[in-house]
Formats: sequence, C-alpha cells, structure tokens
Amino acid sequence: MRIGQLAEATDTTTKTIRYYESIGLLAEPRRLPSGYREYDEAAIDRLRFIRESQASGLSLAEIQSILELKDAGATSCEHSAALLQRHLDDLDTQIERLQRARIEVAAMAARAAQLDPVDCTDPNRCQVVAPH
Repeated sequence: MRIGQLAEATDTTTKTIRYYESIGLLAEPRRLPSGYREYDEAAIDRLRFIRESQASGLSLAEIQSILELKDAGATSCEHSAALLQRHLDDLDTQIERLQRARIEVAAMAARAAQLDPVDCTDPNRCQVVAPH
C-alpha cells in the first residue's frame, strides 16, 4: 500500500509517517520503480502500536526504546511496565499538586464571596488574591 493508504488505515497523516521514518520508529519502506513508498501490513500494526503507546502517555523516545527491544528479538514487558509505572508515579504527583492548588483556589473563591468590592482600595493588588 502507498503512504496515503497507510495514513488512512491508521488515522494518521502522511507527514507523521514520514517523520516516524526519519527518526527510526518506522522502517523505511521499499520503493517502487516510480519512487513511491510501498508499505506492507506490518507497517499498519507498528504504526497502530506507536499511536496507542502515545495515547497512553509514552514519549516517542520511550516507544522507540520498546521497539528497539522488539526489533532485537527481546521481550519488552518488564521495560514497558517500568516506563508505565514511572508515568503513573508522575501522574500521582501531578494529581497531588493539583489537589493542593484546588484547595488554595477554593479558599480564594470563598474569600471573594465574603468581600465587598467597595473595600478594594489598594491600587497594586487585589484583596481576593492577596489579602492584606
């Protein structure tokens, strides 16, 4: 199949496919005498794996590290699990930070509900955000 057909089959763009080829995520396909790229069915599977991995939060570098193991004939489960655990830990940290920020913003909102705008006389700061 040609690049446009591969793009359509995997819900991606031809530009993205070319980029993945340029960074080694996707092997360069064989070229027809006309110069067109010709992809096989394996390209669909690999491209879908790349897209699904990205959707799970893995970076292209991390995906490449998994694919390099697979290309070398090694198993990648332990490596993939470690990558995902690292992402899970990062998400937990972000959630904690967001929960603390939410508490602070909720306190500001509650303070704003109690304030009279007439009392806002400081020309350099807002009493809602930075109380006196």
